[in-house]
Order: sequence, then structure tokens, then C-alpha cells
Amino acid sequence: KGRAPGTLMGQRGDMTKDTTQQWSTTRVIVVFLIAAIITLIAGVVLEESGNDIATHIGLSGVLFGSTVLAAATSLPELSTGLASVKAGAYNLAFSDIFGGNAFLPVLFLLANLLSGQAVLPEAKNTDIYLAGLGILLTVIYIYGLIFRPRRQILHMGIDSFLVIIVYAVGIGGLFAIAGGG
Repeated sequence: KGRAPGTLMGQRGDMTKDTTQQWSTTRVIVVFLIAAIITLIAGVVLEESGNDIATHIGLSGVLFGSTVLAAATSLPELSTGLASVKAGAYNLAFSDIFGGNAFLPVLFLLANLLSGQAVLPEAKNTDIYLAGLGILLTVIYIYGLIFRPRRQILHMGIDSFLVIIVYAVGIGGLFAIAGGG
């Protein structure tokens, strides 16, 4: 549904006046690029400090990276998703999360170009396991998007409930495969 210019959806679906500051396109692009660069730098700092923390607590890099570091680096998607849902812009939330999932594997190309060698042949069993888990979780949500089941468990859709269970079991399996530390 389209919206009248200068309005946003309120919490109850009513139209409210958009009180955001009007910025030029150039200014918005500059702010976006600065925020993107800050996010890039923060990602490098997160990876380096995460590696140190994992070593200090005796947790393997794959376990720390696939849980704690993955949660930390997903915070931008979380904030964007929550803001999008609050504004009633569900397509923005979907496209941010699923678009990110579609784009991230393209980074293997960048890794290949920067390192000068193929990186996928170096994948370990845990990497393959995580890729499979990610695919399975995405398939569950694709099912929900296509069939749109109305059944809920604990105030969430059946697809979200299944994702929680599969993710918990999957991470438990990862700990078993990786040996815990």
C-alpha cells in the first residue's frame, strides 16, 4: 500500500505526520557512506577482539564466530528489522535480512580475489555444517513465506518456532562436531 508523502504508519496502523528532518540526497548518501565505513571498521575490531576473547576463554574460533560474533555482527540487521517492522515497512525488513543472506556468499569472490587463491577448497567440516544449517533455516522461512501458515506456538509463527528449535539443535551439533573448544 502506498502512503501519502510526509506520513508514516503509527503503531496502530494510523497515519502520523513524518517529523524527520528533510535532508538532501547528497547529504543522505554521505551519512550512509560514513555509517557504512564505521560499520566496516567496527567489524574488523569485532573480529580481532572476538578472536582474542575466544582464545582467552578456550573456545574454538568456529564456535565463538558462529555464535557470539555472529550475534554481534547481526545487530545492524536487528535494528533495521525492528525499525522497519515498527514503521510497517515489512518489505524492508525481509529484503535486509534475506538480501544479506543472498549477498554474503558473494564475499567468497572477494576473498578469492584478495588472497589470489580459491578459499572454498579450504572449508572444514564445521564450515560445511554451518552452511547447511543456514540453508535449512532459510528453507524453513521460505516455507513460511510461500504457504503463510496461520498457526502460532508461544505467540510466534510455526516457522519461527521451528527455526528456534533447529538453530538450537544445530548449534548443539556444531559444538559436538567442533569438540567444544
